[in-house]
Amino acid sequence: MRVYVVDNGGQWTHREWRVLKYLGIETKIIPNNTPPKDLDVDALVLSGGSPHVSVESDKMGLNSEYIDSLNIPILGICAGFQFMCNHLGADLRPAEIPEFGQATLVIDKDNELFFNLPRSFTVWESHNDEVTNIPKEIDILAHTENCAVEAIKVKDKPLYGVQFHPEVENTEHGSDIFKNFISIVEAWHS
Repeated sequence: MRVYVVDNGGQWTHREWRVLKYLGIETKIIPNNTPPKDLDVDALVLSGGSPHVSVESDKMGLNSEYIDSLNIPILGICAGFQFMCNHLGADLRPAEIPEFGQATLVIDKDNELFFNLPRSFTVWESHNDEVTNIPKEIDILAHTENCAVEAIKVKDKPLYGVQFHPEVENTEHGSDIFKNFISIVEAWHS
């Protein structure tokens, strides 16, 4: 199985790559301007990044083309999540209460991304913006006290996103989320 990490310019990219590598997945980091036609992969992770997505979406490269043209599972993390949601019709605005550090994630809707995980656990946050006004094509899966949209699944496509950072040790069950995503990828291609 090949799962590549799209580099959106943040410190998180190498951590995401490392978790996949640790789990035995064939992976590599690719620039976010890699043409979709050049990708022979089973899934993508749209990394967190340094762009302020609401005002610097041009720095997110070809993420929109990956979302629109590749019929494979995609997991957006932090900036990748924000860009995915905004591209699919949600609003993105400055958070009333930006989240940095630990927060308690509460699972609102059962989903394979959170299979076999507790209904709430500690996650690591690092964001100034938040996603709002989710269109009906997207299910909200989780929230925190200060952020109503912490995880999503697009209803008719294998597109998933999380606002928090599952790739860091401070997030409980982070590697389990990656394992669950890998299971999603396996099921999608079977």
